[in-house]
Amino acid sequence: MAVRLLDTQYNAESYQKYRFSPSENLQSVIFSYLEEKKVDPIRLAVDVGCGSGQSTRVLAAHFEKVVGTDISEAQIEAAKQAASFPNVSYHVCPAEELPFADGSVDLITAFTAAHWFDMPKFMKEVDRVLRPHGCVALSTYATNFSMHYKDCSERLTEIFTETQNLLLKYADKKVNLVIAEYKEVFESVPFPDKKRVTQILDKIPMSVSEVIGLFQSFSMYQAFLRSDPEGAKSLLQKTEQRFLETMGVCSNETQVEIGIRSVSVLGCKGP
Repeated sequence: MAVRLLDTQYNAESYQKYRFSPSENLQSVIFSYLEEKKVDPIRLAVDVGCGSGQSTRVLAAHFEKVVGTDISEAQIEAAKQAASFPNVSYHVCPAEELPFADGSVDLITAFTAAHWFDMPKFMKEVDRVLRPHGCVALSTYATNFSMHYKDCSERLTEIFTETQNLLLKYADKKVNLVIAEYKEVFESVPFPDKKRVTQILDKIPMSVSEVIGLFQSFSMYQAFLRSDPEGAKSLLQKTEQRFLETMGVCSNETQVEIGIRSVSVLGCKGP
């Protein structure tokens, strides 16, 4: 069964506030794939492991109906409270037990979530609920972030990476799927017609405070926080201080850019 790691109100609020929506270039890759595979009609999309709904809402303009599902009641409640669209709804359920009829779904997505699923069971559900020629898109961002501000981008990226590497000690083993850039996820897709796109590059504007919030939303930080609350908080306080000193600024509301590289596993069910 999917892992329940973010089932608290604090984690859901942190996820809602600091996790970014699927990037423009990632969206372009996915929707271009749907056009290539001639997915029509585009009636129902299901966003599995939707968290607080950032990725679910992105689908609203492209489908008649969009349903976000997550195992976490707190995440689904946060998603429902956020501004949304009339064709978007949410449902609490495991990724491996989707409440949809056989052959009824046009697209299944999961953004930064598929690595938490029981992959064999989830893929059986994907095969069951997708209609003939329906598609699946399972995406994540890779672990090599970069941070950009004036002429100190290289040093900021080093600090970001150092903090991330310290947090990786607390990462669940399922995060190895992300580190391996979803190779195993790709291999698990039960359709012959599939591909893995690994060079989807974007820059996301964020304040320094929001970068620290992004760290706080990571499951590995939450694990560190449970293990050593003072140590976890101290790490991020020192990280923020190092960012500001490197940038030569005092305000943690100073804007930077975070460079991300997304990976997307795409598959199309046969007739």
